[in-house]
Amino acid sequence: MVRSLLLILTVTIQLFLAGCSDFKHKFTDMALKSERDRAGLAYKSVEVDSMNIVYLESNSNASAETMVLIHGFGANKDNWVRMAAQFEDEYHVVIIDLPGHGDSSKDLQRHYSYNDQVDYLHDILSKLNIKRFHLAGNSMGGAISTLYTAAYPEQVATLTLFDPAGVFQFESELAQYLAKNENPLIVKNSQDFTRLMDFALEEKPFIPWPVTDILAEKAMANQQINAKVWEDIRTLDPQMFLGVLLKITTPTLIIWGIEDKVINYKNAEIFKQNIPNAKLELLEHIGHAPMIEVPETSANLMRTFIKS
Repeated sequence: MVRSLLLILTVTIQLFLAGCSDFKHKFTDMALKSERDRAGLAYKSVEVDSMNIVYLESNSNASAETMVLIHGFGANKDNWVRMAAQFEDEYHVVIIDLPGHGDSSKDLQRHYSYNDQVDYLHDILSKLNIKRFHLAGNSMGGAISTLYTAAYPEQVATLTLFDPAGVFQFESELAQYLAKNENPLIVKNSQDFTRLMDFALEEKPFIPWPVTDILAEKAMANQQINAKVWEDIRTLDPQMFLGVLLKITTPTLIIWGIEDKVINYKNAEIFKQNIPNAKLELLEHIGHAPMIEVPETSANLMRTFIKS
């Protein structure tokens, strides 16, 4: 343990001396790789319909049941890493950067409506030869996972929704911002990134300084594609979505942070009432991303649900 800490300290000092900007990027790459390695996840990519799709996959236990994790708007695969670490050697975990997000292709000419993203996800999973799996999604990824499950029920063994989008009958703080033509989910400067973290997460994880700077830089660089994705997903028909919920027969778990400012947690009851036999877990003092804020609790809830 001491030897490992000394090695990290030595590398850190060397990187810092090589130049502050260069240091921040290399430190961030090293930190992300370390998190993925600890979770037993390998960084991979695949070409799908002229898009480069990046994903993380368990590098062990490929014979285990598969778990597919789908991130939310403006997010990426690494949002799931700390929760995925709880499943190492237990499930074959696949975490995808959706088109327009993370390290995957970002094409402003493509369409990113929910239905389009369901099609992209189906093409990606087909290319990876993933035919039967446990599916979980957060926020936008929750709505995509819901629509996917309704479209391909034979593929989804269980569905877990973390603060999913799609139902907005109860207004959130985000809706109040949008009414003023402001969107705290789209980052334009470093101050916006800090505000986004405070807005989306109630229980914020520790992230070292160099990493937060680079994450802010990436969020700012993604402003244009995020604006495009946002406009496309805003075309969702709420009545159509409610009709989809009624069609789901897959065992479904809904996990929602009560302090969610992005989507009011009271919408969880709408999901529960419309999805037959759905189970609901509300988490106190947690915001919009339980898998980031309380990864161990989130994993335990999923594990118990799947095994039941």
